[in-house]
This record gives sequence, C-alpha cells and structure tokens, in this order.
Amino acid sequence: MRLTADYNFDLPEHAIAQVPAEQRDASRLLHLQRDGLVDRDFRDFAAHLPNDAILVVNDTRVIRARLHTTKPSGGAVELLVLQPTADSQVWRCLAKSSKALRKDTILTLAGSEPATKIELKVASDRDSDGSILIAFPSEVFELLESHGELPLPPYIARPEGDSPEDRERYQTLFAKESGAVAAPTAGLHFTEEVLQSLDARGIIRASVTLHVGLGTFAPVRVDSLDDIELHEERYSIPKETAELIASGRPIVAVGTTVVRALESASLGWKQVKVGPGRTSIFISPGYKFQVVDHLLTNFHLPSSTLLMLVCAFAGYEPIMSAYKHAVDAGYRFYSYGDAMLLSCQR
Repeated sequence: MRLTADYNFDLPEHAIAQVPAEQRDASRLLHLQRDGLVDRDFRDFAAHLPNDAILVVNDTRVIRARLHTTKPSGGAVELLVLQPTADSQVWRCLAKSSKALRKDTILTLAGSEPATKIELKVASDRDSDGSILIAFPSEVFELLESHGELPLPPYIARPEGDSPEDRERYQTLFAKESGAVAAPTAGLHFTEEVLQSLDARGIIRASVTLHVGLGTFAPVRVDSLDDIELHEERYSIPKETAELIASGRPIVAVGTTVVRALESASLGWKQVKVGPGRTSIFISPGYKFQVVDHLLTNFHLPSSTLLMLVCAFAGYEPIMSAYKHAVDAGYRFYSYGDAMLLSCQR
C-alpha cells in the first residue's frame, strides 16, 4: 500500500477527544492480538506485557512554545517556537501574520509592560519550509515559561488558549527534558498506580529523549508514500538504555516517538548507538524493525505518517480493521484519546 489515499478512514468529529479522561489511567486500551481484538482498560496495561519486558518511554517535556507578538504597525503575529540553532538565542519558528515577515523586523511580546517591553528580532527571511529565525533577548526557556502557551494541536479547540488543566495533563509523568512542541501522547495515560503495577511484575523502565516537532504531525500533501519527506527531530539515547536493549529482552515502546528514536539509532538487531542524533526517518510498510517488539500508541490521523508507521509495525489490514472497530466502539481519538497495544508483525 504505497498511496496516501490507502490510509484514509472515516472519523466522525465527535470521536476526537477535546479533553483528557477524568483520570489519566481511565482511558480504554484496544489490544490487537494475533487472534483478534480485545477491548481492555488501560489500568490493566501491565498485565498484558511479557514478564521480562523493558518499557521505554520518551522523557521529553513540551515547552510553552506559542507566543503572541505585535509588529511595529500593531499587527498581530503568532509565533510557534520550534528548535534552537547553533546560537542558543536564535530559534527556528513558524509565524502566523497577515503578511510575510521581513528580516530585521522587531516584534514586541504581547502583554509586556511598556517600561520593560520584550522585543524579538526577525533574523532571517522565510525559508522554503515556511519557517523563520527569531533572535531572543534572554534565556528562551524562561521567556516561554513566563509568556508562552502550550501548543495544543489544532484539533483541540481552545479559543482562549491553553487551560490550567492542559498545562498539567498535556505533560507525561516522565517529562524532564524541555524541547518538544507536541506531547508524546502515549505516555499521557500513565499514573503512579500503573507504574507500581509494572514494578510489581518486574518490568524495567528505560528512557530516550525525542523532542517532538511539527514534522511528525504535518499533513501529507503528496499522493505517494515514496515522495514523503519528514523534518528532522532531535533525539538522544542514554548508555543505560542501550545496554538494556542489548540484553535481548522484549522492548515495549511507549509511543511512535520512541519507535522513531530507537530505530533511527539502530546499529543492527537489538543494538543502538548511544548519544544525541537527528532523525527524519519515515517508517512505512516494508520497513524491517530492528529494536522494538511491542508498541503502545494512541489513535492517529487519517492518511498520516504515524498511521503508516503503525501499519508497518502491526500490518496494514489488522490496523485498518482495528481503526474501524475503534470508531464503531466509541474509542476516543488523538492526543487526549484512548490507546492501542500492538505487537510487531515480523
């Protein structure tokens, strides 16, 4: 299946979760087994993993990457702060404004007091991918924390911006390393109680860092999978995680971001390179997985690269059938939605 249209499916608008479940682990879990589908509760997640499994999570933390600024003319400019350049004060951003911004334009941060107004400088013209460079006057993470909003996906309606609930629930319990502009959403289901149930079964936890960028979620605008190109994302593999993987035990990836990090760092069967890296890996049917054996993932957008990844992992027909079942059975989709547990179809 090499056409984008093959990965489309009908999804009613009401199936898109606008708010998280009342409790993180109150979400549902659709378990795709070799002999069919089983509807489960996420609270029982640990019971369905191999006894000797290693659970790998993504410890990235979502930054408050959306900033509201104004041009000298008074026109509004919304910035989405993506990733740093070699100069830590200059970041690549997307800008939403009535007209394209020109290099050297000064933007004033909305809400900053006249006496202490915060000014940002446009450091480049717009690149071919639509991004620009912005020079910040102070430590970027501190400025974002005090003035930014969480960059919730466009399918989550928040006319007034992120809510206090979003600021807590759109981060995973594992969030530590700041840098993502979207949450690794499979990790949002975990609670301390679920972690205790994993510990009770002797399931070891390990981590990687992949700072989720917009490229992972960007709509596919080409007809053939052979023409798809993804933007780079930054990742890092700790030495301890690489050593655990090399033990040969079953690897359970919490989310497609973990899959992309581990498979990008692969040096062969159950071997990964330690340290930082950058990846634009696009995983689609036909890919041979070298590291990951099981996958916990949320439900993805129609015709998206992430849906193509899970089809590569568990099989096109099983996944598309599972998605139809999920729609019919009232599962909640996308970032604040329910989850699936899959095994690699090798």
